[in-house]
Amino acid sequence: MKTVSLETDFEKELEKSEIPFCEYPRPQLKRDSFLCLNGKWNFKIKNNGKVTFSGDILVPFVPESRISGIERSIKKRDILVYERTFTLEKSFLRDRLMLHIGACDQYTTVFVNGRAVGENIGGYLPFCFDITDYVTENENVITVEAKDPLCKDLPYGKQTEKRGGMWYTKISGIWQTVWLESVPDNFIEKIKITPNLCGVDIEVFGGEQQKTISFEGVDYNFSGEKFRLNVENPILWSPDNPHLYEFMITSGKDTVKSYFGLRTVSIEQINGRPLIFLNGKPLFFNGLLDQGYFSDGIFLPASESGFKFDILSAKKCGFNMLRKHIKMEPQLFYYYCDKYGMLIFQDMINCGKYSFLIDTALPTIGIKKQLPRRFSKRCKSEFESSAFGILENLYNHPSVVYYTIFNEGWGQFSADECYKKFKEFDSTRIYDTTSGWFQKNLSDVQSEHIYFKRIKFKKSYNRPLILSEFGGYSCKIENHSFNLDKTYGYRFFESRSEFESALVSLYEDEIIPAIKNGLCGAVLTQLSDVEDETNGLLTYDRKVLKVDEKRIKRLCDKLYDDFFSFNIKE
Repeated sequence: MKTVSLETDFEKELEKSEIPFCEYPRPQLKRDSFLCLNGKWNFKIKNNGKVTFSGDILVPFVPESRISGIERSIKKRDILVYERTFTLEKSFLRDRLMLHIGACDQYTTVFVNGRAVGENIGGYLPFCFDITDYVTENENVITVEAKDPLCKDLPYGKQTEKRGGMWYTKISGIWQTVWLESVPDNFIEKIKITPNLCGVDIEVFGGEQQKTISFEGVDYNFSGEKFRLNVENPILWSPDNPHLYEFMITSGKDTVKSYFGLRTVSIEQINGRPLIFLNGKPLFFNGLLDQGYFSDGIFLPASESGFKFDILSAKKCGFNMLRKHIKMEPQLFYYYCDKYGMLIFQDMINCGKYSFLIDTALPTIGIKKQLPRRFSKRCKSEFESSAFGILENLYNHPSVVYYTIFNEGWGQFSADECYKKFKEFDSTRIYDTTSGWFQKNLSDVQSEHIYFKRIKFKKSYNRPLILSEFGGYSCKIENHSFNLDKTYGYRFFESRSEFESALVSLYEDEIIPAIKNGLCGAVLTQLSDVEDETNGLLTYDRKVLKVDEKRIKRLCDKLYDDFFSFNIKE
């Protein structure tokens, strides 16, 4: 199998700065104290006590990626050792010093000046440690040790030891920003923002008893944790008008900046048809499957511009939604979705072993009764813990409106119980309990995957009908494809014009007519090529858009118009 390394235009920004991904990594809880530790770290790989590699790595890019400077596979028993020094200006220090790591896959131990400060398990969620008692006024040393045996009891998404087809290169170690912030002893730990169409309920965790919210030139003093902020002449957040309101919270010595968008998502009926409403109006959720893989940094683009490019490319083509597929991104990605107006259908991240026969082959040919599967107690516990972490970390983002709990049976267990638990934790979003098949009793939507037959639905559904995956049409672009020998997709086209025409026909002949049978959301596979997969609208290096964006935009506009005409004007 012959593969090539594809460069992206985002790499040009690496040449301009020694510190990649230096934008503030947590925009909804922003302080003035911020020291980014991304950049070159000393890096070693140890195996059975021996050093098998030693050099420099560019954090936050994984060692499997080319732009990390390492570009090598990591074995199950390898121990990754990251090390760098830092000194602190006296003006930076307050009472406490917090070390943040956006994500590190899968088992992490952190040391400061040779002393262990904490451990973390899992590869997708942010974590932090209070390192106040471990630092000195002089030079300090941070050491991060990571192990990644690709444990299937932990969330792993689409990572695999032997990549190919719809399974991708395994990543290891640090893959998001490492940073320091200094806080007072009694600091604001997090905030929870719940919007409606005329204001927000703000809940503040930590800090002093007395607090002040500063909003549009007015200070609102309150005591305790909760405050209701009403907005005069509210401007609602939507993909067409992604208006964000900024505010500031002061509590004793601590001050944080944040933002919110005013929007609601709900399920209502029109003429007996259940639909998903945004801000009290029905909306067709027209999206692309987004795997979140890049040819330069694999799990990250070379710069923040890569996230912006994907979001804005989808918008220019007329799409209003991305389904973030079995991966959680850094907070910055969701901030850009908030800012630019891109709705997000967010997947939970699967644990447990995958079975091609049970999870894919049999359901694809119509056998959709789930066969017995066994998952360990740890697997179930880790899945739920990860899912709750996703719900908590994404709660404040107006762009996130929908969660997929299980995709095509991957790691699926006790689906109804999971729905109850997650819905109780966050009742403000839509939940797709079983995307594709193996449906149980509880779900907010009827979710279908259709690839190898004509898209056609019956007329009556008790829930909003979402075609959560379809298409998969493949067009391989010369000099912009990762695998020179093999190509993965579900229907193949030699030219861009044939590919585009087939997509247009698919929407005109099958998607738009399905609106009359209740279809209110559809997710095309997919936004970009990924490794062997060449079924994206964009190539893996993001240098070629395979379709005429104006033509696809007109197609999407027609879809929205027909949805509006049928459901509103009828």
